[in-house]
Amino acid sequence: MRVNSLAWKAVLLSAAIGLPLVGQQNAGSLKMKVNPGRAGVFIDGKYVGPAANFGVSRKYTVAPGEHEIKLEEPRYEEIVTKATIQSGKTTTLSQTMKALPLAKPPFGRLRTIGPPDKFTAVYVNGHYMGHAGEFNNSVQGLLLNPGTYAVKLVPVTGGEGREQQVTIEADKTAIVRLEK
Repeated sequence: MRVNSLAWKAVLLSAAIGLPLVGQQNAGSLKMKVNPGRAGVFIDGKYVGPAANFGVSRKYTVAPGEHEIKLEEPRYEEIVTKATIQSGKTTTLSQTMKALPLAKPPFGRLRTIGPPDKFTAVYVNGHYMGHAGEFNNSVQGLLLNPGTYAVKLVPVTGGEGREQQVTIEADKTAIVRLEK
């Protein structure tokens, strides 16, 4: 039952992000070796998940040709590069991101609560900050300086997502609930 569930999720993920499925003859694959592994991976502008998901044993299925790959992590400089995918072959992208200076306190905390998918992308003021599974329990959260932010949640399956204004106060937690 678990194998079927995992296979079904892989099929849904591939279909949802608009990339070819493994069964198609002309597809190639992309593996990621990125430090840090929590960096968000965007292929041709579409968020496909954290880099660590597609390291040693898993890979992205991608149409042959040249693709723009963007890596984002809020504490590191963004990386944008090109990768050429060949039919039936696996291309491995290795990158080490350069750390940015640490933010200064005071901080408040932003948390996400609820389903549907822990890999739902979390954007703050238009910048990718991580996925919902990183900010979804009482010991996790995104530390932000006090202020008002536009927080957008976009499922890995695509779509417009949902945006709302959130006010962060020092030493307090603001919660954004994910839709069921």
